Amino acid sequence: MPAQQPLSAHLDPRLLRAFLAVAEELHFTRAAARLYVAQQALSRDIRRLERALGAELFVRTTRQVALTTDGERLLPYARRVLEAQDALLAVFARTREAQPRALLVDVNSPGLMSSRVLERARELAPDCELMARFESGLTGAAVELLAGRLDASFGRFAGLDPVVRARLEQQPVRYEPMAVVLPQDHHLAALDAVPLDALAGERVYAGAGNPGTLEWTDLARRLFEGRGIELAPPAPVAIGAEEFRRIMAKNRNPVLAVVDFPAMPESVLRPLVDPVPLSPVSLVWRKGLVHPGIDALRRAAVELAVEEGWLRRPEGGWVPAMDEKIMMRHS
Repeated sequence: MPAQQPLSAHLDPRLLRAFLAVAEELHFTRAAARLYVAQQALSRDIRRLERALGAELFVRTTRQVALTTDGERLLPYARRVLEAQDALLAVFARTREAQPRALLVDVNSPGLMSSRVLERARELAPDCELMARFESGLTGAAVELLAGRLDASFGRFAGLDPVVRARLEQQPVRYEPMAVVLPQDHHLAALDAVPLDALAGERVYAGAGNPGTLEWTDLARRLFEGRGIELAPPAPVAIGAEEFRRIMAKNRNPVLAVVDFPAMPESVLRPLVDPVPLSPVSLVWRKGLVHPGIDALRRAAVELAVEEGWLRRPEGGWVPAMDEKIMMRHS
């Protein structure tokens, strides 16, 4: 047990956040990933907190981490302190946003549905500066959201880690029909729409190996399961139409996409059918963020969803049960 020392009059909330992450994960590696810090730094912060409190908070073995009695005693206090700090910061954030800064909005890629929401929001709030950013995946964007380097994004909320979801807000926007991008001379390219069963035996690229698009790869894995469709192995992320053309010509793997995916050279986009797979898209932002730009994005998403029927599922449309539950709960 750490040597008994006088309790410090000042306790860094960062140490309590480190404690809370480990207490909830009961795993130092996962807790470090959650906080986006090195595991050594996290262990150091836990030792500092234990010294400051004069108590051992965790029992560590090579196989598991468990809370001690003192750790259990600290847990509810740590939660209350951090909730109070978050509430305080949110209040002063509202004051700062009286003259709002530019809102940074990730639309994934130009030309997608999210760009339409952004354009409508700009019309609804002409005095707000809404700046587009391009993160290419919600998993990657979530890191930037929680770090305060990004304010809003779009994507599959259910595909995020539950711990990350707990620190974000979301509003369902669309069940977006999925499609496949094919080399123009592929044997399925002549079809107006590609039945899912026709992809059996194919290796379809869905972002495998890209840490920023884990939610998309997970959606593909759920869709392909039991259908004889294989996830294509990791490939370099193609930035720009010419790089996409080059990688497609080299690997020739169909690419899982959505119906709004922009046209690419020497490729064709075909909707998937029988059933129609749906990508559940939400507007996502950081908890506690108050900004007129967020209000405009939310209103824009609702207006477009009503006008375009974005939240009406086609008969027989496929969506994972976990996504449906989240989308329905927040609709």
